[in-house]
Amino acid sequence: MMSTSAIIENEDVLADSLYNCTTYPLLLILSGPSGVGKDTVARKLIERRPNSFYFVVTATTRPPRPDEVHGIDYMFVSNDEFARMIETNELLEYAIVYNDYKGIPKQQIRDALASGRDVILRVDVQGAHTVRRLVPNSVSVFLTTRTEEGLVNRLQRRKQDTAEGMALRTATARQEMKRLQEFDYCVVNPEGHPEVAVDRVLSIIDAEHCRVNQEPVEL
Repeated sequence: MMSTSAIIENEDVLADSLYNCTTYPLLLILSGPSGVGKDTVARKLIERRPNSFYFVVTATTRPPRPDEVHGIDYMFVSNDEFARMIETNELLEYAIVYNDYKGIPKQQIRDALASGRDVILRVDVQGAHTVRRLVPNSVSVFLTTRTEEGLVNRLQRRKQDTAEGMALRTATARQEMKRLQEFDYCVVNPEGHPEVAVDRVLSIIDAEHCRVNQEPVEL
C-alpha cells in the first residue's frame, strides 16, 4: 500500500499542476480571399485591445494606394530591398501575389511574442498555408462573406483593378474558397458590420488562451 506521506506528496503535485495552467502569446493567422475585409477586422481587433495585440506589418514591393501609410499598412520596399531580405533570411514566408512580392518579417513576430502580446498576421491563403506548416501551433481564421456574390461586389467597389485584373482576383478568390477546410476556424464578415466578425475572432482568441497544455510559439 502507498504510504500516507506518498499520498500527500502526490496530491500536492496534482494541486500544483491544477493551479499552474500556463498560457502563451498566440500567433493568429487572419486570412481569406482578397476583398473580404482582413485589414478592417485586424485594425478593429487592435482598437478593441490595443495593449494585447501586435499587428505584423507585411513587406511588399507593390506601390502604396492613396490611403495607405508606410510602416502602418505595409512596409513598401523596392525589389532590391526585398531581395536582400530574402537573402538574409529575414522573412518567415514570402510569395508573389498579383505580380508583386509580399513577405512577413520574422523579427517583428519575435519581438511581439517576447513582449507577451498576441500576434496578428494578415496574409493571403497561400501565405497562411506556409505559416501553418512552419508554425503548427498557430491559430488560423478564414474570413469570408455570406455569398460569392457579396465577395465579388466588394471587389468591384474597390475599383483598384482593370477589367482583366478584376477577373484575375475573382478567379483567385473562387480557388481560395476551396481551401477553407485547411483552417481552424471560419468567420463570416457581414457586409457593413465588421464588429460581428471582430466579436467572433475575439471569442476564438479567448478560447485558445484557455487551452490545456498550450505550447509556446517558436520561430
